[in-house]
Order: sequence, then structure tokens, then C-alpha cells
Amino acid sequence: MPELPEVETTRKGIEPHIINKKIREVRVYQPHLRWPVPNNLNEQLSGLKVLAVERRAKYILIRFLSCSLIIHLGMSGSLRILNDNEPKLKHDHIDVDFTDGTRLRFNDPRRFGCFLPITGQTDSSHPLLANLGPEPLGESFNGDYLHRLSRGRRSSIKTFVMDQAIVVGVGNIYANEALFKAGISPARAAGQISLKRYRVLAEEIKTVLKAAINMGGTTLRDFVGGDGKPGYFQQTLMVYGRGGEPCLTCKKILKEIRLGQRSTVYCTNCQK
Repeated sequence: MPELPEVETTRKGIEPHIINKKIREVRVYQPHLRWPVPNNLNEQLSGLKVLAVERRAKYILIRFLSCSLIIHLGMSGSLRILNDNEPKLKHDHIDVDFTDGTRLRFNDPRRFGCFLPITGQTDSSHPLLANLGPEPLGESFNGDYLHRLSRGRRSSIKTFVMDQAIVVGVGNIYANEALFKAGISPARAAGQISLKRYRVLAEEIKTVLKAAINMGGTTLRDFVGGDGKPGYFQQTLMVYGRGGEPCLTCKKILKEIRLGQRSTVYCTNCQK
């Protein structure tokens, strides 16, 4: 599934191609996504000018004067910038055509994504955005914040930092990597970790996410960015997907368990 770095990579990839451009037409070939695409989407968006392309958690928000368009890539979705004569492929579900000939195409083989307008609502009142925690790269996210919210919690620290109500966008890949770099066992109870260690973890989460964004995200299965190019962060992964292999730091065999129904790989020697 595309996580925060992949979504941010996509946002950065499409933004320069559609900013300040006017929509000519929206064509929906497959409306049955995770949430049905409104049958009047073309009428709602035609003639509108893109004012901004933003990201909130794993959602891309295209801003217009009178409304916004919220896009989620789901499990396997992608957005591509094409010209207006590019042939449509099997899983191409939506085309947004601009008056200059630019085309924004939404492809989603599993159809778990969404393409929904926000009208008459603020972000904070929209059901998809209302209960989200802070952005991990923002100033409000730090070790003190994590420590305060973790008191009394018995859930594992990995499950805790992957909770979107605690902090958004720390998905499975990056939770594994940040916990390794912070030297914290993913199975430890969130409420048992000290303030000092939370401060280290918060900084490692920021470092890992920034590095992934700089490398264009992580290519797993069929993710590519908005320019159609893969991400390269996978080449730097220390633990994710390496269960049964030697730790790159101490050479002890990495252990793989399941936490919150997610594969979790860690080093029993380096992480306590």
C-alpha cells in the first residue's frame, strides 16, 4: 500500500503539471471504488482552476476556489501525468483533462482508492479527515507528545505509532525502520517506554520519512510516483522484509513476528 512518502512523492510529481490549470472534462470509466464516485463529478469539477495540491495523511487534496477533491491511492492506486491521446489501459478508472492538453489519470487495479469532492465542508469536519492525528513531519509531533499519549497504554509501541489518530502516515514499512534505528523492540508496551526513548523515536520517524521522500518512496509491488518512476528507498531498508536474514548491524538473525496483523521484523539484540 502506498504510505506517506509514496503519497507525498505522487503529490510533488503531479503538482507542477496541474497547478493553475483549468479542468476541461472529467471522465469516469469505473465509478465503483472503495466509495462510489459521484455520477456528477464532471459537472462539479469542469471549468475549475487548480489552486493548490496538498497532502493530509495519505490523502491528496486538490484545491479549487469552491471545493476540494480528495484522492486516496488505496492498496495499489497511482496518479499519472499524460498527454490527452494516451490510450486507456484496463485499470485506468478516471481521467481529468485540462484545457492545455494535460491529463491526470487515476489507475487502481484493486479499486480500494477514492476520488471524492469535498463541498460545503471543512477538512476537519469531513469524515475521512476529522479524526486524524498530527503530521509526523510537523512541529507538533515530537517525543513529548508521544510520551504523553502513551501513558497507560498496553498495546505494542509499533501498533501505537501506526495508529492514525496518534500520528498519520507512519505505515508498516516506516514503523519497522524507525523502531530499528531507535533501538526499540516493536513488541514493547507503548506505556512502558521512557520520555528519553520517545524523543529518539520521534526524531527517527522524521528522519526515515524524509529519507524515503527524498528517494521517491519505496517500490513494493507496483508503486510508482506521479512521474511513472519507481521509488528507491527499498534499497536502504534495514529490517522490513528481511526476516530470517542477518542484522546489518550485529549479524544476528532478524526475527519476524506479527503485531496488529502486520508482519514485523526486528533484531532481538539491537532492539530492547
